[in-house]
Amino acid sequence: MLEKNVDLKPYNTFGISVKSDYFAAFQDVSSLSALLKENSGKTITILGGGSNVLFTKDYEGLILRNEIKGKEVVKEDNNSVLVKAGAGENWHEFVLYCIKNNWGGIENLSLIPGSVGASPMQNIGAYGVEIKDIFHELEAFNIETGKLETFSHSQCEFGYRESVFKRALKGKYVITTVTYRLSKNHELNTSYGAINSELEAKGIKNPTIKDVSDAVIAIRRSKLPDPKQIGNAGSFFKNPVVKQSVLNKIREKHPEVPFYPIDDNHVKLPAGWLIDTAGWKGKRIDNHGVHSKQALVLVNYDDATGKEIYALSQEILDDIQEKFGVLLEREVNIV
Repeated sequence: MLEKNVDLKPYNTFGISVKSDYFAAFQDVSSLSALLKENSGKTITILGGGSNVLFTKDYEGLILRNEIKGKEVVKEDNNSVLVKAGAGENWHEFVLYCIKNNWGGIENLSLIPGSVGASPMQNIGAYGVEIKDIFHELEAFNIETGKLETFSHSQCEFGYRESVFKRALKGKYVITTVTYRLSKNHELNTSYGAINSELEAKGIKNPTIKDVSDAVIAIRRSKLPDPKQIGNAGSFFKNPVVKQSVLNKIREKHPEVPFYPIDDNHVKLPAGWLIDTAGWKGKRIDNHGVHSKQALVLVNYDDATGKEIYALSQEILDDIQEKFGVLLEREVNIV
């Protein structure tokens, strides 16, 4: 049902109160198709869990909320299983469902906010694992033709926190289902020190996928604010990839700077370290600011506007570029 003049505060994890001219939810492809036909002249944005978006103004158009649900095993053998999920499924609940069924490869992505449909779009990742590592295929509705199409791994053109759906095909498709290839013979990825430390603290020497998931959940809860308590969208900035020469210049003043080699000429720097070192961590401006435990996270303490949070992000971008010669990039979608 089409609603008018709807407050989007309940539908974004930043808790930003803006109005949308029109709003509707869809639970299947046929209702999506009907809504698109009936509102063909309107500007349209698809919303999932609202965990990676910052609304900076009222929305002049139609917000469609993806509520396509369902989980099914498409194919399995002794080693692996293909699991298809509706794009409107809650991501963390889907992860727990897979772990309960003893399907591995997804455990490092526990407690990431958002929906299944956003996972390939953003190529979400954490603790050494990205969606591209477990992705098989997805189905997406072509807004122009009204047809359902299947996208393979290569067609999604996965990059660091992005895919073809954030670039060339942005706004042209609606992801409806995603199929993942998960393992029955588990190869755990505990390469990140924080996971090993958490497991050691619990006295776990031979961890299961549930143990790894529990460790990731504990780590994330210790560092990241719960959107139900403090408005936020998780990591606001991407970790920048810079040339070796940029790293060398930073090391002249900060020899302790952490980095991760990408190739012979490039390294990845932790954006959180840059922001923290620049003095932004824990900084509060009236009703918004930078989280005290994780500098990557911008927070809405109490009825901040999207414009205020965006302005803060710009101040941080400018300051990091001035102090380190590094241009950070926002991970969150700005609307």
